[in-house]
Amino acid sequence: MSSVGTDELGAIGRGVEHLVPAGELEARLARARERGVPLRVKLGVDPSSTDLHLGHTLPLRKLRQFQDAGHLVVLIIGDFTATIGDPSGRSKTRPQLTLEETRAHGETYVAQASKVLRTDEALLEIRHNSEWLEPLGFAELIRLAGCSTVARMLERDDFTKRHAAGTAISLHEFLYPLAQAYDSVAVGADVELGGTDQLFNLLVGRDVQRAYGLEPQVALTVPLLEGTDGVEKMSKSLGNAIGISEPPETMFAKVMQIPDALLAKFVTLTTDLDVAPFETLGLEDPVGAHRVLARDLVRRYHGEAPVAEAERRYDRIAKGGIPDDVAVVELDAGAAPEGTIDAAGLAVRVGFTKSKGEARRLIDNRGLRIDGEPILDRSATLDLRARPDFVFQSGRNSYVRVRWRE
Repeated sequence: MSSVGTDELGAIGRGVEHLVPAGELEARLARARERGVPLRVKLGVDPSSTDLHLGHTLPLRKLRQFQDAGHLVVLIIGDFTATIGDPSGRSKTRPQLTLEETRAHGETYVAQASKVLRTDEALLEIRHNSEWLEPLGFAELIRLAGCSTVARMLERDDFTKRHAAGTAISLHEFLYPLAQAYDSVAVGADVELGGTDQLFNLLVGRDVQRAYGLEPQVALTVPLLEGTDGVEKMSKSLGNAIGISEPPETMFAKVMQIPDALLAKFVTLTTDLDVAPFETLGLEDPVGAHRVLARDLVRRYHGEAPVAEAERRYDRIAKGGIPDDVAVVELDAGAAPEGTIDAAGLAVRVGFTKSKGEARRLIDNRGLRIDGEPILDRSATLDLRARPDFVFQSGRNSYVRVRWRE
């Protein structure tokens, strides 16, 4: 896992993918030291969901490194831009959310982001871009739209592919990068952070700042983090995410599932640990290397106290055991009138899946178990009278004890 200019930039350079223009961040850091005026470092986040995972923490950790160096972080909750929907990396138009939905999500986002960021007023400024985008008049919108061209927008890889494939691109999607860029004008950003998929938007920010008579910001990107499947970008909807607010034992177990080939990348991007020992340990003792990473992440987001118990619980389950602290779900005639229930329906009822179709796919992959034994028939019906007390399991981490009451 490469880093950019770690000698010149220190911790800030670790795990950086792009710095545009080259050498400009070092110059601005030096100028800030000379003048005694901190840089304004911006990250805009669209609160399209309520839960943060490790992939979300990559730019947050970079912000924290700027804070530790004495700079002011401007965290922009994109409650307004989230109603547009960021088209980055999308093969079709993203569904739009209401302003009420995005504001509710934003509250939980700030609370979770505080697990990473320092909350001192001198180091953190939290803004909502509805402050300046909602009252933006049509005349100002026309001026903003004049800062770019259709040809410039079609330089985006995702727009190019959609245009070539004949897939519709709504006009409001062209406005998204401009709205994000206007955020940089509104807060006077010196540096803007984002994932590699945000590079285009960050560069549009430079164009728009220049058009508004401001010094263009430095664009800094961090890589996108794969999920526990090692293939897709980490995403809760794909079931491959490691949530930073998940229980310690769940976090520990999921970290142990990270593919060996991604271990060094996770260490570089999600921790402050020295990556060099992992490059050796990961080859000699991959399980041991994963344990070190799992302990560090549980400690980072939950404190020291639960680390040992999370590891003990993982070891019990890895050996085929069932945890002691399993939640109990009681079923009665109201839930199962005939004393029977289909396995897929039970998975939905206890919260393992959102639909029977998803549960049946789990069964096809031997992902649902009863007392440790996989359910093999996707249409299986469970006789609760014959088996009134059993442990129902989904994957390696989710368990409930089901009890039938006549």
